[in-house]
Amino acid sequence: MRCLSATSFLLCLWLVERSRGNSSLGNSLSELHTEFSVSLYQTLTETENNSNLIVSPVSISLSLGLLQLGARGHTLAQLQETMGYDVHDARIQEAVSQPQGDLGNSTQGVRLQLTNILFIQSGVQLLPAFTQSAREWYNSSLLSVNFSRPNRTHSPLQQGAHGKAGGEDAESGDLEGGALWGAATPHMALLSQVVFQGAWQKQFLFTETQNLPFTLSDGQTVKVPMMYQSTEVNFGQFRLPSEHRYTVLELPYLDRSLSLLVVLPSDRKTPLLQLEAQLTGHAVALWDTGLRRTKMDVFLPRFKMHTRVNLKPVLQSLGISGAFDPSAADFRGISEMEGLYVSEAFHEARMEVTEEGASAAAATAMLLLKRSRAPVFKADRPFLFILRHINRGSVLFMGRVVNPAEQVH
Repeated sequence: MRCLSATSFLLCLWLVERSRGNSSLGNSLSELHTEFSVSLYQTLTETENNSNLIVSPVSISLSLGLLQLGARGHTLAQLQETMGYDVHDARIQEAVSQPQGDLGNSTQGVRLQLTNILFIQSGVQLLPAFTQSAREWYNSSLLSVNFSRPNRTHSPLQQGAHGKAGGEDAESGDLEGGALWGAATPHMALLSQVVFQGAWQKQFLFTETQNLPFTLSDGQTVKVPMMYQSTEVNFGQFRLPSEHRYTVLELPYLDRSLSLLVVLPSDRKTPLLQLEAQLTGHAVALWDTGLRRTKMDVFLPRFKMHTRVNLKPVLQSLGISGAFDPSAADFRGISEMEGLYVSEAFHEARMEVTEEGASAAAATAMLLLKRSRAPVFKADRPFLFILRHINRGSVLFMGRVVNPAEQVH
């Protein structure tokens, strides 16, 4: 997987990393983030059809952290209840005030970069304290835009999405797609972008990729390019509350700070939906203790996906409703102007997995592989995946592959 990006159209902000100076606090924050990630994903599966899905919990958590900075009253209480922490706590501030930007080391083949741009309706005066906190804590840029003029082709939002907005305040502009945000004012939106580039610790060989069957949820099969390698991996078997078993395989990236967890029901008759519904953040947090180094034959399909979802009903289902209500939202910590609220929330994520971890085109070689006697992990039916930062415990991306041959929209 070489290039992966996620963009959230909302007030987005990074949740919390582990605090290097306070391991117990860091561990608890990591667990809270994992719980939120699983709840967010499960809520999305209730509204999304049975199709490929990817979401970046850490990007959406960023939005809620920034919202907390400026929220007051009942709006703040809802955010605290959903996230399980208060950013106004000095200990939390210390944990999240570490600089963002490039978190990976590009010289080691891995780069993870975050960009946050807060769009504010023209005429809204921000409080200096909020502006300073947003910039210092979260490396955010602030842009003034006109949400009611949707027809400009080259908008600040487009520029921000391509990394062209820079780190300074921009002059007022028109926001393409403004109709999505409605005509009512005052309101705001934040562009949060996550860009990931990385290569596998051990790359799959193109010459060992074959077109093999993948069984869909309805029992039909499709032929997909199935990557293969015989290697040592972290592998474990776990049990759901329903007593159904599932397996977890971990594939590390080049610098071993990031890894992809592939989760598969052990019984071919157990649907992925059952695993998704019964999974808990606590169970995910305990996977590390149950993973063992194992020599295995690994089969993993190439896949490429693009998901765009409306986050507004998702966050409302999670308990965050006041922020979207013009009559109830309380963001006096952002501006003294009354009526400031979040108008809409959209999240977009892209992902591609290939042999070298990169976006690369290659012919699929049709050959028979020499099988070893090692145990086999074969993702030839719907599976769950989690891309995480190992040391910080952050869930960067979470999703499912139900059809690797499904076209990207």
